[in-house]
Amino acid sequence: MSNAGNGPTRRLRGSEVLAGVALLAALWLLWLLGSAPRGTPAPQPTITILVWHWPFTDRPPELPDDTCTRYGIAHCRLSANRSLLASADAVVFHHRELQTRRSHLPLAQRPPGQPWVWASMESPSHAQGLGRLRGIFNWVLSYRRDSDIFVPYGCLEPYSGPSPPLPAKSGVAAWVVSNFQEWQPRARLYRQLALHLRVDVFGRASGRPLCASCLLPTVARYRFYLSFENSQHQDYITEKFWRNALAAGAVPVVLGPPRATYEAFAPADAFVHVDDFASARELAAFLTGMNESRYRRFFAWRDRLRVRLFADWQERFCAICARYPHLLRSQVYEDLEGWFQA
Repeated sequence: MSNAGNGPTRRLRGSEVLAGVALLAALWLLWLLGSAPRGTPAPQPTITILVWHWPFTDRPPELPDDTCTRYGIAHCRLSANRSLLASADAVVFHHRELQTRRSHLPLAQRPPGQPWVWASMESPSHAQGLGRLRGIFNWVLSYRRDSDIFVPYGCLEPYSGPSPPLPAKSGVAAWVVSNFQEWQPRARLYRQLALHLRVDVFGRASGRPLCASCLLPTVARYRFYLSFENSQHQDYITEKFWRNALAAGAVPVVLGPPRATYEAFAPADAFVHVDDFASARELAAFLTGMNESRYRRFFAWRDRLRVRLFADWQERFCAICARYPHLLRSQVYEDLEGWFQA
């Protein structure tokens, strides 16, 4: 009789204990929130970047949610799903597809105030149709240092590990070229240089193409590499300098922007600039007459720096998120062609 009578009382007391624990937990949580340091930043919202047409292909890559995290950029989502046009924080358009009209701007569906990004890693000589794009784009992504989203083809970053050994050399100069046009300054300079210096030429234009994994080992056998750009424009320094020469372990002989531009990216003694010579003959004499001690001074940077390449369009587009909080949404390129051709 007494045990039966105490059952409801015990259950009631148990409920009261649980309620008390819940109340204490709630009070503790409120105290934590109230005692949190003032000025604690709120969680950052995820920025969604819509890529309207993936560069050079109709089949965009898989873009998982952690795509940009792989490149050290958090709270950034890349997508090629055009149904997100109305909700994307920014939309990026690659110029080649606009130029060839494989892709068209969704002007009629553009949400008010949505930033649009014009992206191109080509030089002005290979970017036509810019006159049609007046007053449309807010930001520019390119290799130009004055771009809103500056993305170079490569850079030298600090490195404290052991210096990699210099590859053994069996040739003087090499050049890999796919598009050879006689009217190009690089073609004319090559013709003049070849009169005084043996240059081994590879690539589709020479009928000696190199597979992707063959390029660097092939170039590494040469002391110098002709890092001749297909056109000369502001800040236009491509993979011909970063990958084909520096990363391969060859000294780049550069034809492109002025020496001062290259020196903004690399040590002055890491390359040979054609502008430093009065003629191709003088340049050839410098390259062929160099002793081993002088040659190795071109690689002093390898003791403290290493080459980092930016060749992945996913990384390039993720860079938009890093710059997003710092850019003016009200900015508009009224004359994109005039800016880019300058």
